[in-house]
Amino acid sequence: MEEKITEKQKDNKRTREIKGVVCLSLALFLLLCLVSYRPQDPSFTHFVVSGQATHNFTGKAGSYTADSLIRLLGIASFLFPFILLACSFKYFLRPAFTINTKRIVGFLFFVLSFAGLMALLFRGSITVYGESLKNGTGGLIGVSLVDFLRISFNVAGTYIILILTFVVALTFIIEFSIMSVTERITQFFAALFNLCKSRISSFVNYVINSVKIEKKPQKVIIEDNPPVIKKINLKKIEQTNFNFTKTTTDEKFQLPPFTLLEEAQHKDVRVKRDALVTNSRILEKKLSDFGVDGRVVEVMPGPVITMYELEPAPGVKINKIVNLSDDLALALMAPSIRILAPIPGKSVIGIEIPNLKREPVFLKEVLDNKSFLESSFRLPIALGVNFVGTPVVADLTKMPHLLIAGTTGSGKSVALNAMICSILFKAQPDDVKFLMIDPKRLELSSYEGIPHLIHPVVVDPKKASQVLRWTVEEMERRYKILNDLKAKSIDAYNELLLKGLKSKTVLALPKQVDPDLEPERTTGTTDSANVEQQIKHTKLPYIVVIIDELADLMMVAPRDVEESLTRLAQMARAAGIHLIIATQRPSVDVITGLIKANFPTRISFQVSSKIDSRTIIDQQGAEKLLGAGDMLFIPPGTSKLSRIHGAYVSDKEISRIVDFIKMQEQPAYDSSIEKFALAAAQTQHEGDDDFDIKYDEAVALVGELGQASISLVQRYMKIGYNRAARMIEKMESEGIVGPSDGAKPRKVLIRKLPR
Repeated sequence: MEEKITEKQKDNKRTREIKGVVCLSLALFLLLCLVSYRPQDPSFTHFVVSGQATHNFTGKAGSYTADSLIRLLGIASFLFPFILLACSFKYFLRPAFTINTKRIVGFLFFVLSFAGLMALLFRGSITVYGESLKNGTGGLIGVSLVDFLRISFNVAGTYIILILTFVVALTFIIEFSIMSVTERITQFFAALFNLCKSRISSFVNYVINSVKIEKKPQKVIIEDNPPVIKKINLKKIEQTNFNFTKTTTDEKFQLPPFTLLEEAQHKDVRVKRDALVTNSRILEKKLSDFGVDGRVVEVMPGPVITMYELEPAPGVKINKIVNLSDDLALALMAPSIRILAPIPGKSVIGIEIPNLKREPVFLKEVLDNKSFLESSFRLPIALGVNFVGTPVVADLTKMPHLLIAGTTGSGKSVALNAMICSILFKAQPDDVKFLMIDPKRLELSSYEGIPHLIHPVVVDPKKASQVLRWTVEEMERRYKILNDLKAKSIDAYNELLLKGLKSKTVLALPKQVDPDLEPERTTGTTDSANVEQQIKHTKLPYIVVIIDELADLMMVAPRDVEESLTRLAQMARAAGIHLIIATQRPSVDVITGLIKANFPTRISFQVSSKIDSRTIIDQQGAEKLLGAGDMLFIPPGTSKLSRIHGAYVSDKEISRIVDFIKMQEQPAYDSSIEKFALAAAQTQHEGDDDFDIKYDEAVALVGELGQASISLVQRYMKIGYNRAARMIEKMESEGIVGPSDGAKPRKVLIRKLPR
């Protein structure tokens, strides 16, 4: 079968080459005979004496041909060699080119209308080498056509008919679309207008912000009684002292301007229409080679990929086309091809083919857009642009949580930075607070010191587990406050405060909580000993918890992390707490079924296998992505995938944004987070010290015997199995005994100790 297809392709190529050579030869022959035309040469209208020399370059055949064409069509005769020359090049360069009936009819009307226009414009005879041609530049056919039309339509009507015929015939010949040209002209002027508008707007904003910053006075902050943070003495635990004093300016906080972002440096990488038409024909040809008939009905080019909508022929199965993705990628020399079968709401199949040159997407072009500037989103996050280049901005409060996965280098961290920056451009510190967890210590450390942080960036995985537990406690505290004002969400609660409800009675703190905490803050569960007190209600900001690498947390405390994330994902939406979690290892031990079930909104960047793709987005396709920000997005409330190209934001841009924000206000960290984490660590440490009063005796026993096992400790010390197992596990964690080796006793790694 493959040999037959190869032979057929060779025959088609040979036929095209022969047609190209024939057209080229005819074009050269006609061009030479027309250029060297002389009326005195022998022809049908001029007889000469036998033996007289012929001046035409191509002899008598050329003189007869040239005289006939020029007397019939005039100057329009010169169209023939150029049309044949163009056909020759098309045969050599475009495999899908054919001379069909539509093109032939179009060419005939094109020549006739051109001859008529020449006869109408240049009426009268012309002289060639001393002999007058009475029909002039239009030839006999052109003059006759004009005379016929002038009788019925006069001169003006004749002009209209000939020009209309000329344009319509041209569209038949070169597949020229008047609508596409009109659209391109309209798009050009619209783009030019938007460019001028954005440049003027950016310049005005830059001037205004520069004047404001220059007039801003230097702040001098004097603290008479700096706060004292109560120290908790813990064994083997070091406490990091942070400044929890809120020092803000009296001036209104200024949102960072877009001038801090770099202008998009776009190169002209747009795909030309001819190239798109050629690719469509090649795609149809390749599918036909694999036994799939269909036609491309629409092409939608974008900055990174081009979507070809294929309408399959009746009887063609969709699965047959889907299974050809790798074969099409090989045939079209593309890195990967993604097939959408079918496109929702259409009876076509989408084939996404990467462009030869990729157009970069910058954060500024996504933010400086109506979709972001005029949005009413509380927490807008800029994702990038879709496959046709339209900016995509989502609302985190509607998601309400986001799970992100992708391999190293797929653009995951850049997208995370773009989301954070988009919130910083829209929200003030009293509107949104960030709680950032970055075990890798690389990406989120750039935001250290901004006033939007509720706590310094957490880098210790063990502490991160405790911070997530605090977030659960904060969620429960907020629900108590919301319930006190009968508010169903944080937005309703803040609206009530704006209407003037400033004080209300709420539950007081439990007795065991540190007295240094804020009066409305709780870090534990309430009991019957609570009393009521008058406190002042304050505005509750949104809290966005960002975890850059979930896998590191799941390795340290999988049960605690999974439990905290599950509770937050299920309940934290109304309390104004939202999660953005990223991981580069989308395996089932990291993204467990419980976590996945509570994160319906997900983003998948390029992954290494189909299994990873199914883990994160429940279907294949993420392994076909191009990397560098190319993503598949599952919007909230639907399972339909959207392909988005992430916006790029550089480290320099992030530094400028952070410096602009830090210049206005210092962070006001919440002291209860640190105290909660330290108290949890102290409890765990004390629990380890009081593990078992006979633990030292068990250590001495295994040191004396030189071997260790659960049954040995259980038998010698006359204790239960579970108690002996806990002792052996603790010895292994402290390096006293080695790991289990099946049925053999464990190896003792310490020297003999006295009992």
